Amino acid sequence: MRPLSRLLNPRHIAVFGGNWATAVVRQTLKMGFAGPIWPVHPTRDSVEGLPAFRSVEYLPDAPDAVFIGVNREATIPIVRALAARGTGGAVCFASGFLEASLDDDKGEALQAELVAAAGAMPILGPNCYGLLNYADGAALWPDQHGGLRLPQGGRGAAIVTQSSNIAINMTMQARGLPLSYIVTAGNQAQTGLSDIAIGLVEDERVSCLGLHIEGFDSAAGFARLGMRARELHKPIVAMKMGRSEQSQAATVSHTASLAGSDAASDTFLRRCGVGRVHSIPAFLETLKLLHVAGPLPGRSISSMSCSGGEASIMADTAVGRGVAFRMLTEAHRATVKATLGPLVAVANPLDYHTFIWNNEPAMTATFSAFVGGGFDLNFLVLDFPRTDRCEDKDWRATVNAFAAACKTHGARGAVLASLPENLNEGWSADIMARGLVPLHGFDEAIAAAEAAATIGEAWAQTGGVPAGTISPPFSGRATVGANPAASLVVRRTLSEAEAKARLRAAGVPVPAGHVATTASDAVSAAREIGGAVAIKALGVAHKSEMNAVRLNLAGGEAVRDNARDLLALGNAVLVEAMVGRPVGELIAGITRDPVFGPVMTIGTGGVTVELLGDTATVLLPATRGEIEAALRGLKLFALLDGFRGRRKGDLAAALDALETIAGFAVAEADALVELDVNPLIVCEQGGGAWAADALMVVEETDNV
Repeated sequence: MRPLSRLLNPRHIAVFGGNWATAVVRQTLKMGFAGPIWPVHPTRDSVEGLPAFRSVEYLPDAPDAVFIGVNREATIPIVRALAARGTGGAVCFASGFLEASLDDDKGEALQAELVAAAGAMPILGPNCYGLLNYADGAALWPDQHGGLRLPQGGRGAAIVTQSSNIAINMTMQARGLPLSYIVTAGNQAQTGLSDIAIGLVEDERVSCLGLHIEGFDSAAGFARLGMRARELHKPIVAMKMGRSEQSQAATVSHTASLAGSDAASDTFLRRCGVGRVHSIPAFLETLKLLHVAGPLPGRSISSMSCSGGEASIMADTAVGRGVAFRMLTEAHRATVKATLGPLVAVANPLDYHTFIWNNEPAMTATFSAFVGGGFDLNFLVLDFPRTDRCEDKDWRATVNAFAAACKTHGARGAVLASLPENLNEGWSADIMARGLVPLHGFDEAIAAAEAAATIGEAWAQTGGVPAGTISPPFSGRATVGANPAASLVVRRTLSEAEAKARLRAAGVPVPAGHVATTASDAVSAAREIGGAVAIKALGVAHKSEMNAVRLNLAGGEAVRDNARDLLALGNAVLVEAMVGRPVGELIAGITRDPVFGPVMTIGTGGVTVELLGDTATVLLPATRGEIEAALRGLKLFALLDGFRGRRKGDLAAALDALETIAGFAVAEADALVELDVNPLIVCEQGGGAWAADALMVVEETDNV
């Protein structure tokens, strides 16, 4: 990692280029940057009233931060000269590098040349707008922006994004979110998102961090970021976009169709203690909540409003979400009831009616009684009138009462407007000064609470980020060797018998079975196994669709006839003992994620696995506790746990099998591409859990 402190917090700034560079000088002057600004131009004598220098060599000192606003070819020698001078870091504005490689074969080569020219000097980009430091007024930024300087000693949220346009839009927000930094990463040719983020969390003026992620630059880097953020108590929320083309293209197994890189990303972010949201409004609202209140210690929330309609919307918005309106105890209900009239039904969410509107002592009493219930976050739904046509002075009593109630009980409070335009920046600043969170939108507020609670849960774990966060490296061997005379790596789908033999050797419970190439051999195998058997055609990936599985066969004639039918589909069949007294079916599968390595998918198994979509994703290596948490999170778990008095499944055996499959995947990470155990049949207690079917794709060396 290259130190970014000089680039992010410069004492002096140099700016190279014409019109774009002039805009940077203008914005930096407008922000009131206290240090010297050195424009560099080969022909101009001054830029925005500041004396210009002809080249790097003429600068009075090695600048801490530089904006390079020239074309891609001219950027590289400037970077090389700056690195040689000992510059702190540079923003490379030009496009036409790796992002243009599909249309221009020079782009990839130029990006490599740029990185080589920079050497140890940090660079942002190329193809990015740069950074805005609102604490020091450093605006290495060639365009307008809507942010304000932080007051002396102030703190604010820092945002890192790969998209410069999204960054501009976020600076224009009128939601009352104070900003300390906006940084764009562009192509991340040298300095990645996680590198920038680690540099930002070290700044005491950063209260929380927001990441707009199109792709992870480094799983290990993000793991380090999560740990450092936890140590410094700087919560992080991410808006992760996109899905892996590699994962979408893998369609051999059920697991591959279910896994997807997005599920792995979600699990990885939770492991790192990072909250996740899916829209820009939710992103900004979460940053406000984290800036004021920090992570939530739990998932219980409350809501008060003077409207039954608003109370109903709040209740509906939380359905199926990661937070809940906890019911009031009888004692708590009585305490609240004593502050209200007889016509008010006390519940959570609470409609306190308008009987006490603009009566500050009465509202203070009610609000104090309600937030005293120990909720993790308390909402007051309050839309303010537009001041160009209406008066808003009567709303102050409500805000005063809520602030006093939260202060009395040390409770976290948020004033929530249903519409963004109904809570302006002036009121937002007033609310935030009272230690409350100004929030906009029901859905966005609930999303913010979910994300903050997710961070709180992760931080509550001993040591912060679990040890298994960083997956073991795998070689990622290419299927085509660089040297034609050397060994090639080929990808092969194993037969079910081969796959099960490897699993059995690793300790995974597999039913007894034999391969047969004739109907007579099948009959002999069935007799040796004893009892009812299953016969399966080998060499068929999805057997159910081809009627390639025959179950509960007993007697030589039934075995012979069905074996003869299935041998028409291939050269051999697998004769296998039936698994007795099943309670439920799981799928346990492994895919190789291009970023995270081996990823395990656990879910409801059987032929309807994709239809039901009841799955959980676990990054490997994983602890038994993580695997158990994933299993307990499935809808199927209730059935395995004896739903409505039914037989309980052998949960210990199921966990043993899942843990063994996970260990096998880690041990074979370099060769294993996909594994699909479907179904993993969980029998009643004492009956075990058995890999009834298995599909495995591996990469093997083929000497040529």
